[in-house]
Amino acid sequence: MSDPKAHRPSSEKVMLRLKNIHKEYNKDNGNESLSNHIILNKLNLDIKEGEFVTIVGPSGCGKSTLLNLVASMDTHYTGEILINGKPIYESPNTDRVVVFQEGALFPWLTAYKNIEFGLKIAKVPKAKRRESVMRHIRMVQLTSFTHAFIHQLSGGMKQRVAIARALALNPKILLMDEPFAALDVQTRKMLYNQLLTIHQETNKTILFVTHNINEAVALGDRVIVMSPKLANIKKEFTVDIPRPRKIDHPLIDSITKEIVAESEELFVSTTAPESDNALQEHNFVAPMTTH
Repeated sequence: MSDPKAHRPSSEKVMLRLKNIHKEYNKDNGNESLSNHIILNKLNLDIKEGEFVTIVGPSGCGKSTLLNLVASMDTHYTGEILINGKPIYESPNTDRVVVFQEGALFPWLTAYKNIEFGLKIAKVPKAKRRESVMRHIRMVQLTSFTHAFIHQLSGGMKQRVAIARALALNPKILLMDEPFAALDVQTRKMLYNQLLTIHQETNKTILFVTHNINEAVALGDRVIVMSPKLANIKKEFTVDIPRPRKIDHPLIDSITKEIVAESEELFVSTTAPESDNALQEHNFVAPMTTH
């Protein structure tokens, strides 16, 4: 019998705290006829150590912007971001590592050397680099492709290299920006299982952005639904499914439907009616195949 507490983060410690985060784009070139565009409006969010939090919402709701702020790729905002209770500027950038939709790998390097790259920059000794690289290659099940060049790998393999490269830096927080969006359904299903296993083994704090609600529910301890109208969080859902988790757990579809029902109005246009297939066209609620 599964431990009913197994789905919960192992610590009650807050790893990441966002306090009154406000982000907007200023009027374009001094044109007073254009209003400032608010992306995030006084957003607050706490993420516990070891928690897997997924963020969903339509295009323009601020999902990727939020990720960029936590990654310190964008520093133009007001409010506070705290890592382990300290201001983000006191935290090394390597405490937060991003895995993008496209793996941003170096095509002229092998899988091994891509994973090793950040460790070399950090001046980790060669023996320790090798131990870390090989451990993470085994973790993502790419041992047979250790010395393969990137162009020799499938899309799913490339993303596994990108995940291994991120984990090798031992970040406190793993940031993932739609990392599986470009992959086919079966490859995504396989990577969901691998990511769930990696999370179970490493207990990393993960912030995962996606358009796909079913994906968000399958992976996350919590699903944060963001609204472009509010420029903020519309609602949070706790995914009360024990870990280790199976991606074909019957509650996944049930929770997905509940979130879809709560989120349909996010796509209602004030200028033109949405088509019957609008939600699917936004790639927001498309369920993954689990059988």
